[in-house]
Amino acid sequence: MNDGYTSGRAIVVEFGLERIPTLTTEIILRTLLTLAGLAALSLASLDATAADGPHAFRGKAALYSEYEFRGIAQSSEDPALQLTLDYTHASGFHAGTFLSNVKWLEDTGEVLGIPTDAKLEWQIRAGYRRAVAPGWTVDLGAVRYEYPSSRSFGTALGRPDTTEVYAGVSWGAATLKYSHATTELFGVPDSKGSSYLELAVNQPLMDGLTLNASVGRQRYKGVQPNAGNFDNGNFDYTAWKLGGTYDFGAGFTAGAYYKGTDAEPAYFTFKGRDWSRDRVVAFAAYSF
Repeated sequence: MNDGYTSGRAIVVEFGLERIPTLTTEIILRTLLTLAGLAALSLASLDATAADGPHAFRGKAALYSEYEFRGIAQSSEDPALQLTLDYTHASGFHAGTFLSNVKWLEDTGEVLGIPTDAKLEWQIRAGYRRAVAPGWTVDLGAVRYEYPSSRSFGTALGRPDTTEVYAGVSWGAATLKYSHATTELFGVPDSKGSSYLELAVNQPLMDGLTLNASVGRQRYKGVQPNAGNFDNGNFDYTAWKLGGTYDFGAGFTAGAYYKGTDAEPAYFTFKGRDWSRDRVVAFAAYSF
């Protein structure tokens, strides 16, 4: 997830795939840790330079018990190390990137006999955020989801790389956001135009403690001619979460939440793990 997730990443027909170059989890974790360290030093310097100017730079390194996006496990219930870097201009323009280890592509390939070592998700995003009335903010932008080392899985699953545009409006602690896929959504064939609508609330309860809650609806467009006109709408589901975050100060936070979906388990179960099932996710983060 973060601003960013995966849903309906199911395979329906047979396919072939070329051998994908190896990218080990150890390399990914070392890279993320190195980037986090370098980013912390760089952003601290940049933020000090821009303290009295229109530019703001922020970063966050986090460890999650698992990476889930829109209620669906991305790391197959394994821990995930994540790095977020953001830039904001006083005009309202903002841009950022997000990196996390993932496992859903590797597990899908293993189950179907299609080898892949795509173990990294890289998000690139940009947008424009502006206050339009007291207490009201509008945010318009786009997000690109990249999976280095991943290729098309043939007729059953195209390239998982995805582009979405979004529009969001916030009032107080609540945000309503609509995301629309301008490409096939995470490789699901003929799913261009799929969407996700989410209402999220992040309400401070007391000093240092914030309530986090959200509910969203993932909808898939299209049918798959190569799979007997399979209706992608079978992947539709509702996701929700409820939890809290505690701010310890000096940039350190930690929290947990309980998440659930009404997704059809048959489409999200790989290697005996139902990526859509209800469970608790815990995390710790450092912001700089």
